[in-house]
Amino acid sequence: MALKHFLLWLPMIALAFANATLRELVLVKHFNPLQAHQLSTITLIALCAVYVCSVSGVLAFQDARQAWLTGLAWMLLTVAFEFTLGRLMHKPWSVLFADYHVLAGRIWPLFLVCLMILPYLCWKPRH
Repeated sequence: MALKHFLLWLPMIALAFANATLRELVLVKHFNPLQAHQLSTITLIALCAVYVCSVSGVLAFQDARQAWLTGLAWMLLTVAFEFTLGRLMHKPWSVLFADYHVLAGRIWPLFLVCLMILPYLCWKPRH
C-alpha cells in the first residue's frame, strides 16, 4: 500500500468520530441502543462511500488488484485502530468484541466488508 493510500485512510477516522458523536447526541435519544448502533453503522458506510468515491481519482489505482489490496489494508487498519484505542481506553475484550456479534444484531462487520470493497467499487466504473 502506498503512503498516499494510508494517508487517505486517516480522514475516515474523523468521519467515524463525527458519526459516533451524531449517534450519541441524536440517535440514542430517538432509538434504543441497538437501533442507534445499526443506524450509525449505515450512516458511516454512506459517509465513507461518498468520501472514498470523492478521492478515487487521487487513489489512482493501476488495476483492480491494487484497489482490493487497499480496501483490505484499510479494513485491517480500522480493526487495529479500533482495538488499540479500545484497549488504551481500558475497555475489556468482551466489550470490544461485542460489535462483532452479528447474531445479536450488531452489524459492525458489515461496515468492515463495505470498507474493504469500496475502493474497488469506486475504481471500477472508471475502468
